[in-house]
Order: sequence, then structure tokens, then C-alpha cells
Amino acid sequence: MSEGRSALDAVRVSRADAAKPARTELATAVRYLLQLLDEKAPGNSVEVRVPPFGAVQVVQGPRHTRGTPPNVIEMDAATWIDLATGVETWVEVVAAGRVQASGTRADLSDLMPLRP
Repeated sequence: MSEGRSALDAVRVSRADAAKPARTELATAVRYLLQLLDEKAPGNSVEVRVPPFGAVQVVQGPRHTRGTPPNVIEMDAATWIDLATGVETWVEVVAAGRVQASGTRADLSDLMPLRP
């Protein structure tokens, strides 16, 4: 986890300096936060996607086994990092159109922020 935490810190510094974070650090930070989400809400009923860096199935409930899952949440890396770390709320990113969510369980408001 220390590698993920270090990458997240590096991404935060880059963004604070108005610089573009290194792609490898961004990818590691995204995956680290997805792992924290999986630990907080294990399950298989909602798929959270942060292309091209990762995806995870979380939240207890009905499991899907074929095709596109019925509950999908997708966003870019910057939005995911802001949401997971509490810079922005679920309501804010959804209202801004920065998240695509489909399905009755596609809501992370009760799980955010992760506070890594």
C-alpha cells in the first residue's frame, strides 16, 4: 500500500503545482484508491470503472456473471481521485456530468470519501 499512497501524494503535489501528474503515478494512485474502495465495500453488484487504469466490482448484492453489469459507474482519473479523497462529493461530480452511472445501485455517496 505504501507505493499507492506515495503515488497518490505525488499526484496531489503535481496537481497543486498545476502540473500534469506522471502517467505511472496517476495509474498507481487510481488503482490504490480502487483497492481501498474494494476493502471498504466488498461485493460484486456495482462495477466502478476508471479507464484506462482500472475497474473493481464492489458493494454486496446480486452478482452478475455475463455481459455488462447492471450497475456501472465510470469516470476519469481526476474525478475519481477528487471523489475518493473528499475534494468533491458524489452529488457535485454527478451534477457536473463528470460521472456516468447506470443502475439502481450505482451510487457511491455513502462510501465516499475514502480518506486514504
